[in-house]
Amino acid sequence: MPSLSHVIEVFFDTYDIFIKGMLLTLQVTAISIFIAIFIGLFFAFLKISGIKILEWIANAYIYLVRGTPLIVQIFIFYFGLNDLNISAFWSVGLALAFHNGAYIAEIFRGTIQSIDKGQMEAGRSLGMSTNLTMRRIILPQAFRRALPPLGNQFIIGLKDSSLAAFIGMYELFNVATTKGANDFDNMTYLLIVAVYYLFLVYLISALVGLLEKKLSVSD
Repeated sequence: MPSLSHVIEVFFDTYDIFIKGMLLTLQVTAISIFIAIFIGLFFAFLKISGIKILEWIANAYIYLVRGTPLIVQIFIFYFGLNDLNISAFWSVGLALAFHNGAYIAEIFRGTIQSIDKGQMEAGRSLGMSTNLTMRRIILPQAFRRALPPLGNQFIIGLKDSSLAAFIGMYELFNVATTKGANDFDNMTYLLIVAVYYLFLVYLISALVGLLEKKLSVSD
């Protein structure tokens, strides 16, 4: 086990390369989560549509994602999109979006269905269409209720991005393993990258917490 002083020394000596890896990790995580939110909403609406074939499609997608390892999905996207000359960055981003979208779909499905049905009826009685009622009344409340589990899913997505190292993307985890192998000092670099991940998780948790407080002012 390396000494604390050695870890601190290496931490400051290598902060520039780790910062680059951290920014790449944040970029691929942010893009994947952004896309995953729309995927999740789409499949959540399919699940609550009441149309059997659409429900079956949503259930099949969610079962497929949950039933296969994320690393397999990343490899399928990476090698499957290789003929289209799509970069490793976008292969990972799309794979993570495809993966997280299934879990976000269930989050949105649960929160939408948790809203009292009387609110939809009230919106319709005021002359609003079903879609307009959903956008203006149901979805804002459902999103507020979904924030805590969404925050957890964002954190999971951040940590899952470390699997990008297996296709050569030079994100945080790849920086740590590469430097550790080159310097024959794996433990030091693993401890350092753990600190960066802890910082990013704290950052996401703080941002989600602030958003929760802002949206709960009416309480």
